[in-house]
Amino acid sequence: MSEDAGGLIDAFLDALWLEQGASDNTLDAYRRDLMAWSGRLEARGEHLLSPAGATLPAWFDERREAGYQLRSNARLLASLRRFYRWALGEGMIDHDPLAEVRLPRVRPALPNTLEEAEVERLLEAPDLSTDLGVRDRAMLEVLYGAGLRVSELVGLTTDSLNLRQGVIRVRGKGDKDRLVPLGEEAVVWLERYLRSARGGLMSDITRPALFPGRGDRAMTRQTFWHRIKRHALTAGIDRPLSPHTLRHAFATHLLNHGANLRVVQLLLGHSDLSTTQIYTHVAQARLEALHADHHPRG
Repeated sequence: MSEDAGGLIDAFLDALWLEQGASDNTLDAYRRDLMAWSGRLEARGEHLLSPAGATLPAWFDERREAGYQLRSNARLLASLRRFYRWALGEGMIDHDPLAEVRLPRVRPALPNTLEEAEVERLLEAPDLSTDLGVRDRAMLEVLYGAGLRVSELVGLTTDSLNLRQGVIRVRGKGDKDRLVPLGEEAVVWLERYLRSARGGLMSDITRPALFPGRGDRAMTRQTFWHRIKRHALTAGIDRPLSPHTLRHAFATHLLNHGANLRVVQLLLGHSDLSTTQIYTHVAQARLEALHADHHPRG
């Protein structure tokens, strides 16, 4: 990639961080997309700010033949469009070179989630005779009870808790804080963990990490994801899981029990209601399955 293109990408990412507080993960994703696109253009003798109209559709065709899903191309197109809107606003170009590029509509994928009975088995899987087991049970209860992202969970500190009021302060995407109710079970397990297990896992209990990994530091997302998979095996859950499985279950089960969609949006920390609406499809799919199984004309 040329120095000129690299400088443009850096300037765009700096603007994204300054103006919108984009997270490191978001910035990394944009960088990967733009570097790949820039490399593609340079191989064809084209410049990042002036791609030929047919270059991107041709690349999409090649990606599809290579096995990339439509959703992957749609995400790539969204990244590139955001870059060119920024370049247009900065006066670097006089038109959006991708304005006419279209992809078929992508139906939102239904999140992989768990039935309520499966969640119960997963929550009960840790070995409570050990400090690690009590810690994991508390983490699972908070993850499901508050609908957190795994990155939010492992980033919690002791001063983010208010167990008297039963709420937790969570720092989400874009470094935005939100208060989330914990629920009675999560509070009970947090109290037990803080009282009987956390001290046994730390050499210095004054360190801020609520859920320590090695060296009294906060646990990594990867470590906790491995713990979830281990407990899922213990619970006899053999369906594919993701780090967001309990977050998806939290949202879906709330809606199944009559929660308002906007309330779920606030609890999840979604800035856009359309992001939350995917869970209405999950609830609808569940209703359709029940109808098919139990209605005489299903």
